[in-house]
Amino acid sequence: MATVYHHQTPFFIPNPKPLRPAKTAASSIYCFAKSSNNIDPFEEKKQAHVDYDAGTHKLSTGIAGVRKSDLPKRHRLRVEGDRFQKDWTVSEVVERVIKLHHWGDIESVLNRWAGRFARKNFPVLIREITMRGSIEHGIQVFNWMKNQKNYCARNDIYNMMIRLHARHNRIDQARGLFFEMQKWRCKPDVETYNALISAHGRAGQWRWGVNIMEDMLREAIPPSRTTYNNLIHACGSSGNWREALKVCKKMTDNGIGPDLVTHIIVLSAYKSGSQYSKALSYFELMRGTNVNPDTTTLNIVINCLVKLGKYEEAIKVFNSMREKRSKCRPDIVTYTSIMHMYSVCGQVENCHSVFNTLIAEGLKPNIVSYNALIGAYASLGLSEQASSIFYDMKKRGTRPDVVSYTSLLNAFGKSQQPQKAKEVFDMMRKNNCKPNLVSYNALIDAYGSNGFLAEAVELLREMEQAGLQPNVVSISTLLAACGRCCEKVKIDSILKAANLRGIELNTIAYNAGIGSYMNVGEYEAALDLCKRMRKKRVRPDSVTYNVLISGCCKMSKYSEALDFLVEMRDLKIPFSKEVYSSAICAYSKQGQLAEAESIFDMMKMDGLQPDVIAYTAMLHTYTTAEQWEKAFAVFQEMEINGVQPDSVACAALMRSFNRGSQPGKVLLLAEFMRDKNIPFIDAVFFEMVSACTILRDWKTLTDVIHTMENSLPRISVGTLNHLLHSFAKVGKIDTMLKLFLKIVASGAVVDSTTYSILLKDLLAAGYWRKYIEVMQWMEDAGVPPSPQMYNNILSYAHTSAGPENGAAIRERIESLKRKSGYSLLKSKGCDPPLPANTLIGSL
Repeated sequence: MATVYHHQTPFFIPNPKPLRPAKTAASSIYCFAKSSNNIDPFEEKKQAHVDYDAGTHKLSTGIAGVRKSDLPKRHRLRVEGDRFQKDWTVSEVVERVIKLHHWGDIESVLNRWAGRFARKNFPVLIREITMRGSIEHGIQVFNWMKNQKNYCARNDIYNMMIRLHARHNRIDQARGLFFEMQKWRCKPDVETYNALISAHGRAGQWRWGVNIMEDMLREAIPPSRTTYNNLIHACGSSGNWREALKVCKKMTDNGIGPDLVTHIIVLSAYKSGSQYSKALSYFELMRGTNVNPDTTTLNIVINCLVKLGKYEEAIKVFNSMREKRSKCRPDIVTYTSIMHMYSVCGQVENCHSVFNTLIAEGLKPNIVSYNALIGAYASLGLSEQASSIFYDMKKRGTRPDVVSYTSLLNAFGKSQQPQKAKEVFDMMRKNNCKPNLVSYNALIDAYGSNGFLAEAVELLREMEQAGLQPNVVSISTLLAACGRCCEKVKIDSILKAANLRGIELNTIAYNAGIGSYMNVGEYEAALDLCKRMRKKRVRPDSVTYNVLISGCCKMSKYSEALDFLVEMRDLKIPFSKEVYSSAICAYSKQGQLAEAESIFDMMKMDGLQPDVIAYTAMLHTYTTAEQWEKAFAVFQEMEINGVQPDSVACAALMRSFNRGSQPGKVLLLAEFMRDKNIPFIDAVFFEMVSACTILRDWKTLTDVIHTMENSLPRISVGTLNHLLHSFAKVGKIDTMLKLFLKIVASGAVVDSTTYSILLKDLLAAGYWRKYIEVMQWMEDAGVPPSPQMYNNILSYAHTSAGPENGAAIRERIESLKRKSGYSLLKSKGCDPPLPANTLIGSL
């Protein structure tokens, strides 16, 4: 039952205001729950308010407290004689206090409250104020309360104030209240100690919690289950899971059995200490004791499964929670954990699907859910999608935090849009969201990875001016950027800057520095940095040696690369897939086929499944050794093991087939690539052209040209020259010229080498008129013919063209020289073309 009160319009309205229409009758409805005749003044009553004009409703819980009619007669007479004294309920007093600023005159409100003469109202007032979470209001009300004549210190009041200070991480003030209550002759009880232990647990001061529990035992106050739970949580949240287990064992030894909250706290302790396998084992033990898990427990289990890479099991737990008969329904944390799992796996579509399911289930996404989705898109460099989610989040009323801005900034950095990343950074500061160290590092990486080294270094200075000291991540990012930009001087400067700021480099930073030196060809500087790394007792890892070995291979220092491999083996550093691939490459370049095969077999014996890079290295090895059968066997093994070959691997196998006189297999491999949607790169086209030339299969070669048409501007000059020469060798001069015109029309770069090959093939076929025409094309394209080209055509005119044609050739060449200003060649230090008789004498 509920009593409904309707606001009635008064019969007479003085001074009506026509400009503001009055509300119609029954525009607002208040509903109160009806209670019994024996009214408890501190009974919570549900209240509902519906405003039809504004289209809003509000549900609240009200507490009346001791009112004016319940006061003793002497206080009631005092209140009734003062028109400023108000008979407010406790809930009304709380609302009026909260509406004021904490620096406002709160005492004036409290001194007008008639209920202040009832001592029983004080604990309820403090409880309601502390539940609102406003610590400044709570402190002022508490100080006012202590100045009242009828105030009597109580444990529950101090306990609530200690909890409020703990909620705001004011540990010293909470401890001060603990000693103050004893001065007021309030003996701390078990709830007081629980509140104090919880306060220190929130601040990560688990040793203080242990000491407080020992004081509690000395005072002969038996700990409750809540006491042990608070202490276990204090230890576990600090990462001391072993200490948490000791407290848990002490709890059971004292005859207090763990409840579901205890189990959740222990699982959280394992998770905080990165003991994910132990957490799952404890969960199985918990289920064996017939303790039914709740949603929070299963959320921890899902998080641990994701950390261990057991994604299928995490999905099973998630699906079991979504079943109709499940008592543990997934909440916002569950969905966010699954979204994070898909983000780690790079399955951004599934991540977005989970996000849509979250909304379809009626849950409102929080900032963590939005950040997980933005981060998923950012990890793949999908800046448009990340930006769309970001602005959709703002549109739905969720204010972005520093993680949101940093994720969006990172998305633009990975999509090679550093300017837009800077715009996000500026927007972040404009919206009063202070960038943190991670934000600055993300922008430094956006600049450095796209070649803007000067801007990245300037941002480092700006970071220091903002009061943020760069860390080792900042230095590592700048070192990697220097390697990409080939700035050796900047590498030295950044290392010196790190030394001056006292930043101790870790293994990742040293690896970035060594790799940068290798990229710029500074082998000795890389060795010096490696020696400094050992001197600082920073242990190198497999990445360090992979950078050294691969760098030596790029600089053709294969023996040094193999020395590093031996050194790595002596230090008992486990080999990674990348190290094995680099070692195979080094042995292959040295012509040591047996050693390369041994390293490849060792990789499989160590339990490492070769990836496409390792298989490609072996394909290159067998290609160099001209053993196409073994290369083909490696390619088949790659398919059997489920490793998708890429364009580089296919090009290596094609080269092996051509060298092994198996051009037909090259074309079959090309068909395989089309079926598997493997893109054709420059090296693949080169080998296909070579195979068609060997087979003299001009129809297939024509099809290859049609395939290449869309990618002609991106194909290298060497491949185009090879293709032109292939047609010329079989006398298809017209086809060669048509292809050349297509290359020019596509906008591809045509340099003097391409013209040289074209002219030689034309002259060999006797197309001297086309030869002179192509030389004119060169002049029009801004590529002046070389002296050798003039010499070749003049020599042909003297020896092979005949008297009539020879005269015509010399006349046209002289005309071309005059138009092109060939006489200026002498002034540029070039020799003029030799006369014909001199050429004959030199043969």
